[in-house]
Amino acid sequence: MTASNFAHLEPDFPAVHAAATSAERLAMSEPEAAAILAGKAVELALGWAFAHDAGLTPPAQTGASRMINDPDLRTIMGQKVHAKARFINLVRNKSAHEGATLKPEGARQVVEELHHVLHWFGRTYARRQKPPEPNNFDPAPLTARADLVRDARRKIETTDRELAKRTEELEELRAKYASLDDELKAKRAEVAKARADQIADPHDYHEAETRLRFIDLLLAEAGWSDLKEGRDLEYRVEPMPNEKGHGVADYVLWGADGLPLAVVEAKRTRRDPAEGKRQAELYADALEAMHGRRPVIFYTNGYEHWIWDDARKIPPRRLGGFKTALELGEMIARRNDAKPLVSQTPKAAIAGRPYQTRALARIAEHFDGGSRKALLVMATGTGKTRTVVALVDMMVRAGLVKRALFLADRISLVRQARNAFAAHLPDSSPVNLVTDPPGTGRVYVSTYPTMMNLIDRADRSGRRFGPGHFDLVIIDEAHRSIYKRYRAIFEWFDSYLVGLTATPRDEVDRDTYRMFDLDPGHPTDFYGLEEAIEDDFLVPFDPISLPTRFMREGIRYDDLSDEEKDQWDELEWGEAGRREEVTAGEINTYLFNADTVDKVLAHLMTHGIRVNGGDRIGKTIIFAANKAHAKFIEDRFNAGWPSYGGTFARSIVHGESYAQSLIDSFSIAGKEPHIAISVDMLDTGVDVPEVLNLVFFKLVRSKTKFWQMVGRGTRLCPDLFGPGTRKTEFRIFDVCGNLEFFGSNPELSDPAVPKSLTERLIETRLKVVQAIDQTVSPHVSGEPAVTTKPDEVGLDLPGFSGERLAHF
Repeated sequence: MTASNFAHLEPDFPAVHAAATSAERLAMSEPEAAAILAGKAVELALGWAFAHDAGLTPPAQTGASRMINDPDLRTIMGQKVHAKARFINLVRNKSAHEGATLKPEGARQVVEELHHVLHWFGRTYARRQKPPEPNNFDPAPLTARADLVRDARRKIETTDRELAKRTEELEELRAKYASLDDELKAKRAEVAKARADQIADPHDYHEAETRLRFIDLLLAEAGWSDLKEGRDLEYRVEPMPNEKGHGVADYVLWGADGLPLAVVEAKRTRRDPAEGKRQAELYADALEAMHGRRPVIFYTNGYEHWIWDDARKIPPRRLGGFKTALELGEMIARRNDAKPLVSQTPKAAIAGRPYQTRALARIAEHFDGGSRKALLVMATGTGKTRTVVALVDMMVRAGLVKRALFLADRISLVRQARNAFAAHLPDSSPVNLVTDPPGTGRVYVSTYPTMMNLIDRADRSGRRFGPGHFDLVIIDEAHRSIYKRYRAIFEWFDSYLVGLTATPRDEVDRDTYRMFDLDPGHPTDFYGLEEAIEDDFLVPFDPISLPTRFMREGIRYDDLSDEEKDQWDELEWGEAGRREEVTAGEINTYLFNADTVDKVLAHLMTHGIRVNGGDRIGKTIIFAANKAHAKFIEDRFNAGWPSYGGTFARSIVHGESYAQSLIDSFSIAGKEPHIAISVDMLDTGVDVPEVLNLVFFKLVRSKTKFWQMVGRGTRLCPDLFGPGTRKTEFRIFDVCGNLEFFGSNPELSDPAVPKSLTERLIETRLKVVQAIDQTVSPHVSGEPAVTTKPDEVGLDLPGFSGERLAHF
């Protein structure tokens, strides 16, 4: 008898070994505990891989599901091993979170699958001791012993505490490794190379029962749990073009009317599921001849699943699992009820602008032509959300959509989307899943993490959001990081997919275009900032640069290689605003210098666009570097303008109580605060047409983020300066050299406008502080006006010489 199927793990991976052997020992006496420990062993193993393999990037959020769904890991593991890891995690979740009862035989199967996963893990990463070859699974160690039965529960608790401690140690080790020097990075790369260069794996991961276990589990999650031999399983169909004249379908899924809804052809795991495509098609022919209705076709190898409704001449497509009886019934009903999308006219009250109707027409042509994905690139403020609200309405009227999902990366954007659907399409009964997870409706809005958690969640009635639940998924602010981090969402649902982004067309990365099956640089439709301004749907900006010597030094985005630009764009430049040429101390000295902040605020209050006949500065957003910086700016404003009572300018940052209430107040014309000092709260997704001034008081080194921030001021606002006098421009006050950094702007390169914003930005509209012989602080009550010279303003003005302030 083998001492343990996992003995080879102990020298290199003691924590993984401990969890796996505990699962092995408890499988026959405490099956639910064994399943939980098996899942823990997979989680620890994958955690080690993400910490040490240079080919893997740790996911933003921890957890087994996040790691298992990582596309890079799936490539390294291979399809079969990946599916086994996913199977173990599914059973673990059912045992741990849903109170599901697991029989000892089920636990044995879980441990057997764990053996395959950890064989791959040890073979790939072990250095002291590789697993034996061949490494056949031995069920003997699973035999329950009397002494284990007596103290099983006590050992579960003890082991869990030990595993939690070792997990903490692993996290500490991961943090330590993340901070090591280039030598360690080279060693990690060497590990990845050794893994890539190893000989082909001769181990056979296939077990015939695995396919059936996995298919049965996914079918049960879709509500197909009570399957009977001879009708649901191994159902005889005829005629078939073979010698016998009949065949046996692996699965037939029946409707309440007694007619077939779907036929499932299952192939061995080592075979391509497409090998069953023709066989499944012939079974569908026979079922149609026998029962008068053609079923939907599924073909699968247990790990990879394809759906094909050939009656509608729609090509096969891959999905995450199987559909419910209701969803299959809706698919079959569309064969007769669905209408061409181009036949549906968009409602002008929802999206009636010419570029919106053009975008909807192009999506309709795209979808009617057989494609199921579309990407809209539209400048901030041009009504992307209203455009897709109109699209949902069109697809519902065409009979193509019953339920739609709108995904965004911020809670505030989810709230806005929900309000937009409620206002323009009230019959959709929109549900905000962030605040109302059990809610039901026809349109659901959610953040990506919330939806990932809801997909993973299931109860005894099945999985709530199965692969067929949504007919349309809309992705707001679509970009590469979302696909890399949350790609599993889009692979799970069998739906039309529409992406929205305000990123300039030439800045949309190639991976995003590939995600939507498009050629780079060619979205389904494009409407840029320059065109929107020329068409008078957005307002232009008046750029005022307040340059300093230190901000002008350093690297330019346009001087970087494409790879460096990708890495640069993916960095988070919020808290420290770090650049390699400037230390954190220099930045903090500059940003937190009272003299500098006072003069910037004075310039804003003197030269910012005003309302109420010039009596008050218009709505203004100041983009601060971090929370402390925002508070410092607010304090300096209150010190300089005490008559405003501390309510005119407010910092709005994450973690502050009732921050959203301040955003709501700022969004109301005429209501305080009139100056919002933001740290990442108002950078994107906030629609306040009254905004007239933006102050960039921080470094921004993502071109996408920069133009999203600029978009906070581009929206039209009628009657802002009185009846019949609308907003015609807004002002940007740039303290940190962002305007110069992004001097080349692809979005502003369309030839439709005679003189581009880039030309105005660089050639004619670049301004400096007009501080010569001007009064800069008349706002300080009880103090005389102070007349300053250019150098005393603390700004490095071109064309002037003299002493500069030391803190620059």
